[in-house]
Amino acid sequence: MSTTVRCGLIQCANPVNDETVSVAKIQQAMLDKHIPFIEAAAARGVQILCLQEIFNGPYFCPSQDRRWYAAAEAIPGPTTHLMAELAKKHGMAIVVPLYEEHMRGVYYNTAAVIDADGKYLGKYRKQHIPQTSGFWEKYFFRPGDGGYPVFRTQFATIGVYICYDRHFPEGARALGLNGAEIVFNPSATVAGLSQYLWKLEQPAHAVANGYYVGAINRVGSEAPWNIGKFYGTSYFVNPRGQIIAQASEDNDELVVSDLDLDMIDEVRQTWQFYRDRRPDAYAELVRP
Repeated sequence: MSTTVRCGLIQCANPVNDETVSVAKIQQAMLDKHIPFIEAAAARGVQILCLQEIFNGPYFCPSQDRRWYAAAEAIPGPTTHLMAELAKKHGMAIVVPLYEEHMRGVYYNTAAVIDADGKYLGKYRKQHIPQTSGFWEKYFFRPGDGGYPVFRTQFATIGVYICYDRHFPEGARALGLNGAEIVFNPSATVAGLSQYLWKLEQPAHAVANGYYVGAINRVGSEAPWNIGKFYGTSYFVNPRGQIIAQASEDNDELVVSDLDLDMIDEVRQTWQFYRDRRPDAYAELVRP
């Protein structure tokens, strides 16, 4: 049995920068734009594919406009059903980040995970919700309540961390303790301080936890908010902290990389971070 898993990331710009267009039409445009990339991933033999944060819409959180609540849907729901059909058609597991409506008035920033046979495996809800200039996420999202689950796809055990989560090492460690071999971080992040951190934090998570990370960011600028340029640069990093595949800053792209899961054992047998942990000495970490 091969221990190499071919994985893919899709970074895309919003094709409809027009506030007068309905939410539904913008979502359909984003979905239509992604389908050819998903088909291209299948043609290249991708076995696990991850899309960007809230892939079927703009990053609307620079606003505090309630019209965007209409972008939320149930998970499982119509978009996950469509993705399940594509997953089954191509024998490809897909991570599908969406705006989730849990019940009336309760919304989450969520990623659904669908296996290669089309089976819905579950979801991760973004745990850490920023609230700062240009990123008014608490207006739209409730903090996640589902812990740090991992999902056993047909090809590898994966976890999900979403955007702002990446600034917090605790959840990254929890995913490793729960058995993640690959952690996907779908994001929407603009140029500035975070661009420096983009290539610092996630390789550090990969090294500290001995797993692969797939980091996805969108590209372009989005009107009417214009909070900055989404700088793309989606990449895969291995358990040694080496970036092994990377997209450009500006273009819609599919990034594909072969991840050798045997490297996880090689690294963990050299750097015994799990053996040498001292949870008995970390009580301060969970104090409010």
